Amino acid sequence: MTSNPVTVTVAYHVVPGREAEFHSWGWALLGASARQSGFLGGGVLVDREAEWHVVYRFASEGTARAWEDSTARVQWDARVVGFARQTGRTSVRGSQAWFDSQTATPKAPAPPSKWKLWFVNMSAVFPPVLMFNLIVLPYLGGLNAFVRTLLLCLCVTALVTWILMPRLQRFFKKWLYPPLQALRGRHKRRTA
Repeated sequence: MTSNPVTVTVAYHVVPGREAEFHSWGWALLGASARQSGFLGGGVLVDREAEWHVVYRFASEGTARAWEDSTARVQWDARVVGFARQTGRTSVRGSQAWFDSQTATPKAPAPPSKWKLWFVNMSAVFPPVLMFNLIVLPYLGGLNAFVRTLLLCLCVTALVTWILMPRLQRFFKKWLYPPLQALRGRHKRRTA
């Protein structure tokens, strides 16, 4: 056993419509655990209305285990059966959680679907190809097909790569990467 503080997080799936009952149960559970020696604090949290967490902290692993193995804790767990079920449990010693969360790398956004990429590419390629065919090709009629096609590819590729695609990607960013934008928007609302 260690003398480092231990933080325990227990996740629950709550039956829809019974959230207030679970909230009251969670705080009552924490009130009961506060009577145990070594209790340092706790709280009841909700994660996007889907998963609830009861978090409590004890002075050592031994005091946390004494609470979890107690008959009082077993009785509290029996009371929640009708409106919630436990879905997970984590226990972290000391400041390990702080350092673990600092080293975790954020998940990269999922790539856009193929049809969205096709649409953005067509929006970038079609206008310069059309304009090149209507405006430039009539003056290049005397050149052989290889040179005309090479000039078309060079001009269109340069326009698409350096001018059109960067602008279209910025314009369609929210449409191409909606989960990333939703996360950023949620973060801005919380800090505002």
